[in-house]
Amino acid sequence: MKRFHVHVRVADLDESVRFYSALFGQRPTLIKPDYAKWMLEDPPVNFAITSGAARPAIDHLGLQVESDPELASIAQRLHAAGQSVLKQENATCCYARGNKGWVADPNGISWETFHTLGESAVYGNDIAPRTAAREACCAPPASEPAACCVVSKA
Repeated sequence: MKRFHVHVRVADLDESVRFYSALFGQRPTLIKPDYAKWMLEDPPVNFAITSGAARPAIDHLGLQVESDPELASIAQRLHAAGQSVLKQENATCCYARGNKGWVADPNGISWETFHTLGESAVYGNDIAPRTAAREACCAPPASEPAACCVVSKA
């Protein structure tokens, strides 16, 4: 089963947890000092929030799959449609490890396709394509110098 994914940057985590818990009728399945996630069954959604946003907004959308072959199938469809997919293996992000593919839609909205491999004790900092003005470079972790990412066409 695929699960729709929404990740929102929020200004106040506690206030947002209270709001979304009321909206969804359940507490988060994972909560950290800077992050919360609901794994909803009806509808099947992986909804996540991260605190500290100067301007709260949707960070990215995505599809969570249950296997690497499903992930590869989505990447193949995108490649066949002429899209470039940034692949990441064993990436750590949002207190999870997984394999991913990133692509921007025609409006510059980042879409993440991912297969979760396990949990992580740290938030992590994978490299997601920037959406503002459809920039060609990726957003590297703060500890690395800025450089354009290699985008896989395979």
